Amino acid sequence: MDRRTFLTAASSVAAVGTLGLTSGTARAYAPMPSDNAPYLYRFKLGDSQATIVSDGILPLGEPTANFANITKDEIQTELRNNFLPLDKIVLQQNVLVLNQGGKTIVFDTGMGGLKLFGPTTGQLMKTLRQAGIDPKDVDAVVMSHAHIDHCGGVMADDGTRNFPNAQLFITQADYDFWTDQQKVGDKFKVFWQTATKNLVPNHDRIHFIRDGEEILPGVHAILAPGHTVGHTIFMISSGNQQLCYIADLSHHPVLLLEHPLTQFAYDTDPVQSSHSRVKMLTMLADNRIPIMAYHFAWPGIGNVAKQGEGFHYYPAPMQLQS
Repeated sequence: MDRRTFLTAASSVAAVGTLGLTSGTARAYAPMPSDNAPYLYRFKLGDSQATIVSDGILPLGEPTANFANITKDEIQTELRNNFLPLDKIVLQQNVLVLNQGGKTIVFDTGMGGLKLFGPTTGQLMKTLRQAGIDPKDVDAVVMSHAHIDHCGGVMADDGTRNFPNAQLFITQADYDFWTDQQKVGDKFKVFWQTATKNLVPNHDRIHFIRDGEEILPGVHAILAPGHTVGHTIFMISSGNQQLCYIADLSHHPVLLLEHPLTQFAYDTDPVQSSHSRVKMLTMLADNRIPIMAYHFAWPGIGNVAKQGEGFHYYPAPMQLQS
Protein backbone atom coordinates (compact mmCIF):
# COMPACT_ATOMS: atom_id res chain seq x y z
CA MET A 1 0.00 0.00 0.00
CA ASP A 2 1.48 3.35 -1.01
CA ARG A 3 1.14 6.52 1.10
CA ARG A 4 -1.78 7.97 -0.92
CA THR A 5 -3.76 4.70 -0.72
CA PHE A 6 -3.10 4.49 3.03
CA LEU A 7 -4.30 8.03 3.66
CA THR A 8 -7.42 7.52 1.54
CA ALA A 9 -8.27 4.34 3.44
CA ALA A 10 -7.70 6.05 6.76
CA SER A 11 -10.03 8.90 5.76
CA SER A 12 -12.73 6.41 4.81
CA VAL A 13 -12.46 4.67 8.18
CA ALA A 14 -12.68 8.02 9.98
CA ALA A 15 -15.77 8.97 7.97
CA VAL A 16 -17.52 5.68 8.79
CA GLY A 17 -16.75 6.19 12.46
CA THR A 18 -18.21 9.70 12.36
CA LEU A 19 -21.36 8.53 10.57
CA GLY A 20 -21.81 5.86 13.20
CA LEU A 21 -21.84 8.44 15.96
CA THR A 22 -24.47 10.56 14.22
CA SER A 23 -26.91 7.76 13.43
CA GLY A 24 -28.60 7.25 16.74
CA THR A 25 -25.70 6.24 18.94
CA ALA A 26 -26.20 7.53 22.49
CA ARG A 27 -23.54 9.93 23.73
CA ALA A 28 -22.90 11.68 27.03
CA TYR A 29 -22.21 15.40 26.78
CA ALA A 30 -19.38 17.01 28.71
CA PRO A 31 -18.45 20.66 28.17
CA MET A 32 -14.88 21.33 27.15
CA PRO A 33 -12.85 22.79 30.06
CA SER A 34 -12.05 26.47 29.54
CA ASP A 35 -8.73 26.50 31.43
CA ASN A 36 -5.55 24.51 31.02
CA ALA A 37 -4.50 22.14 33.77
CA PRO A 38 -2.09 23.66 36.31
CA TYR A 39 1.62 23.51 35.63
CA LEU A 40 2.46 21.19 38.51
CA TYR A 41 4.80 18.23 38.76
CA ARG A 42 5.79 16.92 42.20
CA PHE A 43 8.26 14.14 42.86
CA LYS A 44 10.63 12.72 45.47
CA LEU A 45 14.32 13.50 45.27
CA GLY A 46 16.09 11.31 47.80
CA ASP A 47 14.80 12.42 51.20
CA SER A 48 13.39 15.67 49.81
CA GLN A 49 10.35 16.77 47.86
CA ALA A 50 10.64 18.67 44.60
CA THR A 51 7.92 20.53 42.74
CA ILE A 52 8.17 22.07 39.30
CA VAL A 53 5.85 24.92 38.42
CA SER A 54 6.02 27.41 35.55
CA ASP A 55 6.30 31.08 34.77
CA GLY A 56 4.64 30.35 31.43
CA ILE A 57 5.91 29.77 27.92
CA LEU A 58 8.41 32.21 26.41
CA PRO A 59 8.13 32.62 22.62
CA LEU A 60 11.63 33.50 21.46
CA GLY A 61 10.96 33.99 17.77
CA GLU A 62 12.66 33.11 14.50
CA PRO A 63 15.52 30.62 15.02
CA THR A 64 18.23 32.28 12.92
CA ALA A 65 17.77 35.53 14.85
CA ASN A 66 18.74 33.81 18.09
CA PHE A 67 21.44 31.28 17.21
CA ALA A 68 24.83 31.91 15.56
CA ASN A 69 27.88 29.84 14.59
CA ILE A 70 25.44 27.45 12.92
CA THR A 71 24.03 27.69 9.40
CA LYS A 72 20.37 28.15 8.56
CA ASP A 73 20.37 24.77 6.81
CA GLU A 74 21.81 23.08 9.92
CA ILE A 75 19.16 24.73 12.10
CA GLN A 76 16.37 23.61 9.76
CA THR A 77 17.72 20.05 9.60
CA GLU A 78 18.04 19.72 13.37
CA LEU A 79 14.57 21.12 14.02
CA ARG A 80 12.95 18.98 11.31
CA ASN A 81 14.69 15.81 12.54
CA ASN A 82 13.33 16.45 16.03
CA PHE A 83 9.77 17.29 14.89
CA LEU A 84 10.04 20.91 16.04
CA PRO A 85 8.64 24.01 14.29
CA LEU A 86 10.99 25.43 11.69
CA ASP A 87 9.88 29.05 11.95
CA LYS A 88 9.88 29.73 15.69
CA ILE A 89 11.56 28.82 18.94
CA VAL A 90 9.34 28.48 22.00
CA LEU A 91 10.96 28.03 25.41
CA GLN A 92 9.50 26.95 28.72
CA GLN A 93 10.21 28.55 32.09
CA ASN A 94 10.46 25.66 34.55
CA VAL A 95 10.75 26.80 38.16
CA LEU A 96 12.04 24.28 40.69
CA VAL A 97 10.78 24.42 44.27
CA LEU A 98 12.74 22.24 46.67
CA ASN A 99 11.68 21.28 50.20
CA GLN A 100 14.97 20.19 51.69
CA GLY A 101 16.73 20.51 55.03
CA GLY A 102 13.74 22.25 56.58
CA LYS A 103 13.85 24.95 53.88
CA THR A 104 11.55 25.81 50.99
CA ILE A 105 13.79 26.93 48.14
CA VAL A 106 12.72 28.50 44.82
CA PHE A 107 15.19 28.42 41.95
CA ASP A 108 14.73 31.47 39.68
CA THR A 109 11.63 33.66 39.54
CA GLY A 110 10.54 34.23 35.94
CA MET A 111 9.63 37.48 34.20
CA GLY A 112 7.36 39.09 36.75
CA GLY A 113 5.08 41.70 35.18
CA LEU A 114 7.34 42.31 32.17
CA LYS A 115 5.69 41.30 28.87
CA LEU A 116 8.67 41.69 26.54
CA PHE A 117 8.00 38.25 25.02
CA GLY A 118 4.22 38.46 25.06
CA PRO A 119 1.34 37.78 27.47
CA THR A 120 2.13 34.16 28.36
CA THR A 121 4.90 34.87 30.89
CA GLY A 122 4.58 36.07 34.49
CA GLN A 123 2.62 33.07 35.76
CA LEU A 124 4.80 32.10 38.74
CA MET A 125 2.71 33.52 41.58
CA LYS A 126 -0.35 31.77 40.14
CA THR A 127 1.32 28.41 39.56
CA LEU A 128 2.96 28.41 43.00
CA ARG A 129 -0.44 28.82 44.64
CA GLN A 130 -1.95 26.14 42.38
CA ALA A 131 0.75 23.84 43.76
CA GLY A 132 -0.21 24.73 47.33
CA ILE A 133 2.91 26.80 47.92
CA ASP A 134 2.46 30.18 49.61
CA PRO A 135 5.23 32.61 48.56
CA LYS A 136 5.30 33.84 52.17
CA ASP A 137 6.55 30.40 53.21
CA VAL A 138 9.57 30.45 50.88
CA ASP A 139 12.83 30.61 52.84
CA ALA A 140 15.28 31.08 49.97
CA VAL A 141 15.20 32.34 46.38
CA VAL A 142 18.25 31.13 44.43
CA MET A 143 18.96 32.93 41.17
CA SER A 144 21.23 31.38 38.58
CA HIS A 145 21.82 34.79 37.02
CA ALA A 146 20.29 38.25 36.74
CA HIS A 147 18.53 38.08 33.37
CA ILE A 148 14.96 39.34 33.17
CA ASP A 149 13.40 35.86 33.06
CA HIS A 150 15.26 34.72 36.18
CA CYS A 151 15.21 37.69 38.56
CA GLY A 152 12.08 39.41 37.22
CA GLY A 153 9.67 37.90 39.73
CA VAL A 154 11.39 38.94 42.96
CA MET A 155 9.35 42.14 43.24
CA ALA A 156 5.71 42.80 42.38
CA ASP A 157 4.81 45.74 40.15
CA ASP A 158 3.45 47.64 43.16
CA GLY A 159 6.86 47.59 44.82
CA THR A 160 6.12 44.86 47.36
CA ARG A 161 8.20 41.69 47.72
CA ASN A 162 6.74 38.52 46.24
CA PHE A 163 8.80 36.46 48.70
CA PRO A 164 8.78 38.65 51.81
CA ASN A 165 10.49 36.16 54.12
CA ALA A 166 13.12 34.77 51.77
CA GLN A 167 16.85 35.29 51.65
CA LEU A 168 18.11 35.83 48.11
CA PHE A 169 21.13 34.17 46.49
CA ILE A 170 23.03 35.35 43.41
CA THR A 171 26.66 35.99 42.45
CA GLN A 172 28.26 39.35 43.20
CA ALA A 173 29.48 39.44 39.58
CA ASP A 174 25.97 39.29 38.13
CA TYR A 175 24.59 41.77 40.66
CA ASP A 176 27.34 44.29 39.90
CA PHE A 177 27.07 43.86 36.11
CA TRP A 178 23.32 43.95 35.57
CA THR A 179 22.61 46.81 37.98
CA ASP A 180 25.22 49.00 36.23
CA GLN A 181 23.63 50.81 33.29
CA GLN A 182 26.96 51.60 31.68
CA LYS A 183 28.06 47.96 31.70
CA VAL A 184 24.74 46.69 30.37
CA GLY A 185 24.45 49.28 27.60
CA ASP A 186 21.46 50.57 25.66
CA LYS A 187 20.79 47.35 23.74
CA PHE A 188 19.81 45.55 26.94
CA LYS A 189 18.45 48.54 28.83
CA VAL A 190 15.36 46.59 29.94
CA PHE A 191 17.67 44.00 31.54
CA TRP A 192 19.31 46.74 33.62
CA GLN A 193 15.91 48.16 34.55
CA THR A 194 14.63 44.73 35.61
CA ALA A 195 17.72 43.87 37.67
CA THR A 196 17.64 47.29 39.32
CA LYS A 197 13.94 46.95 40.16
CA ASN A 198 14.26 43.45 41.61
CA LEU A 199 17.73 43.26 43.15
CA VAL A 200 18.73 46.70 44.41
CA PRO A 201 15.85 47.04 46.95
CA ASN A 202 16.92 43.65 48.36
CA HIS A 203 20.67 44.22 48.60
CA ASP A 204 20.72 43.66 52.36
CA ARG A 205 18.83 40.35 51.93
CA ILE A 206 21.24 38.91 49.35
CA HIS A 207 23.85 36.25 50.04
CA PHE A 208 26.47 36.48 47.30
CA ILE A 209 27.32 33.02 45.99
CA ARG A 210 30.89 31.72 45.80
CA ASP A 211 31.92 29.03 43.34
CA GLY A 212 31.81 25.59 44.98
CA GLU A 213 29.92 26.84 48.02
CA GLU A 214 27.20 24.80 49.71
CA ILE A 215 24.76 27.71 49.81
CA LEU A 216 21.97 25.70 51.46
CA PRO A 217 21.83 22.15 52.83
CA GLY A 218 22.62 19.82 49.94
CA VAL A 219 22.81 22.63 47.35
CA HIS A 220 26.26 23.34 45.88
CA ALA A 221 26.96 26.20 43.46
CA ILE A 222 29.08 25.64 40.34
CA LEU A 223 30.12 28.70 38.36
CA ALA A 224 29.42 28.26 34.61
CA PRO A 225 30.04 31.71 33.13
CA GLY A 226 29.48 33.01 29.63
CA HIS A 227 25.74 33.29 29.36
CA THR A 228 26.30 35.97 31.99
CA VAL A 229 29.44 36.88 33.89
CA GLY A 230 28.22 35.03 36.98
CA HIS A 231 25.91 32.38 35.55
CA THR A 232 25.75 29.50 38.04
CA ILE A 233 24.35 25.98 38.02
CA PHE A 234 23.46 24.02 41.16
CA MET A 235 24.17 20.43 42.18
CA ILE A 236 21.43 19.21 44.50
CA SER A 237 22.02 16.15 46.68
CA SER A 238 19.48 14.40 48.89
CA GLY A 239 19.79 10.91 50.31
CA ASN A 240 21.40 8.83 47.57
CA GLN A 241 20.13 10.95 44.67
CA GLN A 242 21.45 13.96 42.76
CA LEU A 243 19.91 16.45 40.36
CA CYS A 244 21.78 19.26 38.64
CA TYR A 245 19.76 22.39 37.94
CA ILE A 246 21.56 23.66 34.82
CA ALA A 247 19.53 26.89 34.50
CA ASP A 248 20.58 28.49 31.16
CA LEU A 249 23.61 26.32 30.44
CA SER A 250 21.55 25.36 27.39
CA HIS A 251 18.37 27.07 26.23
CA HIS A 252 17.50 24.48 23.62
CA PRO A 253 17.65 20.67 23.90
CA VAL A 254 18.68 20.26 20.25
CA LEU A 255 20.42 23.31 18.80
CA LEU A 256 22.67 23.92 21.80
CA LEU A 257 23.28 20.27 22.72
CA GLU A 258 23.81 18.49 19.44
CA HIS A 259 25.86 21.52 18.32
CA PRO A 260 27.21 22.76 21.68
CA LEU A 261 29.50 25.39 20.12
CA THR A 262 26.45 27.16 18.70
CA GLN A 263 26.18 30.66 20.12
CA PHE A 264 23.08 32.19 21.66
CA ALA A 265 22.03 35.79 21.04
CA TYR A 266 21.58 36.64 24.73
CA ASP A 267 24.99 35.37 25.87
CA THR A 268 27.27 38.03 27.37
CA ASP A 269 30.29 36.08 26.11
CA PRO A 270 29.10 33.50 23.52
CA VAL A 271 32.46 31.75 23.20
CA GLN A 272 32.91 31.39 26.96
CA SER A 273 29.31 30.22 27.23
CA SER A 274 29.83 27.43 24.71
CA HIS A 275 33.00 26.30 26.50
CA SER A 276 31.16 26.22 29.84
CA ARG A 277 28.39 24.22 28.19
CA VAL A 278 30.77 21.58 26.83
CA LYS A 279 32.69 21.33 30.12
CA MET A 280 29.63 20.99 32.34
CA LEU A 281 27.65 18.70 30.05
CA THR A 282 30.67 16.41 29.71
CA MET A 283 30.86 16.13 33.50
CA LEU A 284 27.12 15.45 33.77
CA ALA A 285 27.14 12.90 30.96
CA ASP A 286 30.21 11.06 32.26
CA ASN A 287 28.68 10.79 35.74
CA ARG A 288 25.12 10.08 34.50
CA ILE A 289 23.73 12.83 36.71
CA PRO A 290 20.12 13.83 35.94
CA ILE A 291 19.57 17.43 34.94
CA MET A 292 16.78 19.96 35.13
CA ALA A 293 16.82 22.75 32.53
CA TYR A 294 14.92 26.01 32.92
CA HIS A 295 13.96 26.34 29.25
CA PHE A 296 13.51 22.74 28.02
CA ALA A 297 10.09 21.22 27.35
CA TRP A 298 8.19 20.98 30.64
CA PRO A 299 9.08 19.71 33.20
CA GLY A 300 12.66 19.84 31.87
CA ILE A 301 14.09 16.77 33.63
CA GLY A 302 16.26 14.17 31.92
CA ASN A 303 19.80 13.09 31.19
CA VAL A 304 22.44 14.08 28.67
CA ALA A 305 24.74 11.66 26.89
CA LYS A 306 27.65 12.23 24.54
CA GLN A 307 26.71 11.91 20.88
CA GLY A 308 29.22 12.61 18.12
CA GLU A 309 30.73 16.05 18.69
CA GLY A 310 27.89 17.04 20.99
CA PHE A 311 25.25 15.65 23.29
CA HIS A 312 21.77 14.18 23.20
CA TYR A 313 19.02 14.92 25.72
CA TYR A 314 16.85 12.08 27.00
CA PRO A 315 13.72 13.31 28.80
CA ALA A 316 12.98 11.34 31.95
CA PRO A 317 9.61 9.61 32.41
CA MET A 318 7.51 11.46 34.95
CA GLN A 319 7.01 9.84 38.36
CA LEU A 320 3.25 10.01 38.71
CA GLN A 321 3.32 8.32 42.10
CA SER A 322 5.61 9.42 44.91
